[in-house]
Amino acid sequence: MRKNFATPLITLFITLSTLLLSPSAFAQAASVERLDLTNHFVGYFAITMFIVAYALVIAEDFLHLRKSKPVLVAAGLIWFALGWVYTQHDMSELAKEIFEHNLLEYAELLLFLLVAMTYINAMEERRVFDGIRIWMISKGLSLRSLFWLTGVLAFAISSFANNLTTAMLMCAIVLKVAKGNKTFINLACINIVVGSNAGGAFSPFGDITTLMVWQAGYVHFVEFFKLFIPAVVNFIIPAIIMSLFISNEPSKVIKEEFEMKRGAKRIVCLFILTIATSVIAHSWFGMPPVLGMMTGLGYLKFFGYYLRRSLPRSLAKKRTEAEKRKDDKALKRLGQVVPFDVFDKVAQAEWDTLLFFFGVVMSVGGLGFIGYLSLISESMYTNWDPTYANIVAGLLSAIVDNIPVMFAVISMNPDMGLDQWLLVTMTAGVGGSLLSVGSAAGVALMGQSKGNYSFFGHLKWSWAIALGYAASIGVHLLINH
Repeated sequence: MRKNFATPLITLFITLSTLLLSPSAFAQAASVERLDLTNHFVGYFAITMFIVAYALVIAEDFLHLRKSKPVLVAAGLIWFALGWVYTQHDMSELAKEIFEHNLLEYAELLLFLLVAMTYINAMEERRVFDGIRIWMISKGLSLRSLFWLTGVLAFAISSFANNLTTAMLMCAIVLKVAKGNKTFINLACINIVVGSNAGGAFSPFGDITTLMVWQAGYVHFVEFFKLFIPAVVNFIIPAIIMSLFISNEPSKVIKEEFEMKRGAKRIVCLFILTIATSVIAHSWFGMPPVLGMMTGLGYLKFFGYYLRRSLPRSLAKKRTEAEKRKDDKALKRLGQVVPFDVFDKVAQAEWDTLLFFFGVVMSVGGLGFIGYLSLISESMYTNWDPTYANIVAGLLSAIVDNIPVMFAVISMNPDMGLDQWLLVTMTAGVGGSLLSVGSAAGVALMGQSKGNYSFFGHLKWSWAIALGYAASIGVHLLINH
């Protein structure tokens, strides 16, 4: 019994962990003679290290141990073991070559995400998102209208901003205007999680999973938008069901003074220009999308230079206007203005997440080099119909983060058409909505809501989310197959 359970568990963890590597890494490994270590001590050691590390990742909330720590150590131990065994066979150059290839794949992802996070942090610091929040809480919307508006905005914003930032922004609004209404907060948070995950599924910039599929070249930029209607279906069905249980009583009206910081709208425009540059670099010139993103970081740095140099002149003008109006509050705010610093926004990136990706990439790269991913690919995508395999991949992402799940599929490089690559992109993105722990957005909102939104509160409505999941798959197969 124990043996039968261990095999699918090992398969699950390896399959889940492969999202970040390009299939080219494994294609290269397969094109040269390598050692088959699947039944070797080093292979068993690598699997053990990876499972232990990922178990610690899953227990992050209980242990308060950041998820990057165990996977970084596991990656190091796996590659030290591989380096040792290949050195014993006078093949150290091959191990070094595969390691460096995987490292290059990670570097492209790291720089791409770093630029995107820097722009999001810059917009947050310039109070772009505060503007959305304050506009909503000042309208006195009914609870049902607030439920729909936060869900729709979560869906829309997560198509270009990460779902974690989007979900936390919408949750802050719900907590402020519906304080004490635990039933409504729970339903609204579920809706936000589902909307955030669905919104990221149809855009190359909406989720790391879509980004990796785009960078790997399986789906072109404009082809992702074929998932728009299925993503809407995924969000709208559970939203309609849950909205039937929400009253039309008005929410609390809250008035706040608000002013976006100087340059906020121009930074939004620069972010859009950066996205366009990345698409042009990949689609027109055949270069990696990260080239366009790094060029876009240059746009932001030049604009930051302009903001710093022109700050004294701007402050003097605003101070004169405030003194004429005798506006003491405005004068106080002007005295607290801090110059815009791009490197401060870089420092605020989610470094724990970025380093976690390194550990996953290199660990799974090592397991693929050993030969385990070839075995799993043979089991899933040869013995099963790809549609069923891709649906199961989405269900797995409800248990473990969708990044390892999606990377497993990319790394195994199954022979699939565009419709199947779109299917697994969608299922891996929205499958995490089935459980509150299935996505970063759900985990974050459980902490942010302070008990108003919980695992079991989400689980109560998983059946409605599952209906949306099944319906979105059916719609995709109907219109894109």
